[in-house]
Amino acid sequence: MRKEIWLGTVLLAASAAAYSTAGFFTRLIHVDAMTMLFWRGIFAGLFLTAMVAWRERGHVAKSVRAIGRDGLLIALCSALATVCFLNAFRLSSVADVMVIDATIPFLTAGIAWLLIGEREDRITLLATLAAVAGVAVMAGPAIASGHLLGNLLALGMALLMSVVLVLIRRNPGVSMLPAVALSAFLCALIVLPYAQPFAVDRVEMLELFLFGTTQFGMGLLLLALGTPLVSATRGALIGTLQTPLATFWVWLAFAETPAVATLAGGAIVLAAVLGDIALPRRKQHVIT
Repeated sequence: MRKEIWLGTVLLAASAAAYSTAGFFTRLIHVDAMTMLFWRGIFAGLFLTAMVAWRERGHVAKSVRAIGRDGLLIALCSALATVCFLNAFRLSSVADVMVIDATIPFLTAGIAWLLIGEREDRITLLATLAAVAGVAVMAGPAIASGHLLGNLLALGMALLMSVVLVLIRRNPGVSMLPAVALSAFLCALIVLPYAQPFAVDRVEMLELFLFGTTQFGMGLLLLALGTPLVSATRGALIGTLQTPLATFWVWLAFAETPAVATLAGGAIVLAAVLGDIALPRRKQHVIT
């Protein structure tokens, strides 16, 4: 496996680990959801803007212009995906949303083939199928029916995130950090009318700062850096690790013992991702 692919795999696994702490922070921070999301977006946007300034060192304006139309689409799609995701949880069950979220690698494979002609190998596609099955096992006992609108929103989120991954992959020579920083600020702007930004105390503000920087900001940063280095479908497959990891953090912090189905499904997801990484290929599908 080429060095760039290994690096991309590590970065995306770290991104999934960062994203997976969302459940931990939402349990920890006792403010309403919209206020939480507002400050998460603000702190993530500021964190990512600082990273852009540090990386570019005097060429920030040039890096912002370089993202072009694809970068603006990435920012818009990422922000809208967050909105769909939040409302899907309100109108559907967590289990339904988890299963639909796990289909992102399949959607990404189709969109990558249509937009950039990237064909995924059989091993990754089979690993993706196994990962979806693992998430289904985790969520199976709670999968509900009669949540059409919520499930449609979850599907919209999955499609939008697939587009984000493919667009980042389509521009391997362009840093999309300014685009993901913009997406964080857009998320905050979208929820602002429903938030109460100043109804938080100093301890909650510190917790919100950590939420925005370590979960959302770091997750977006590592996603933007890692996605250009691997195939779009593999990137989405690695992202499914956040589902079993989220259960692990909540168990570790709040002593919530996971169900047998959760452990079994998480093991399947982990085995699928590790199998995709470890099994040999005849060739790698890398855009250069």
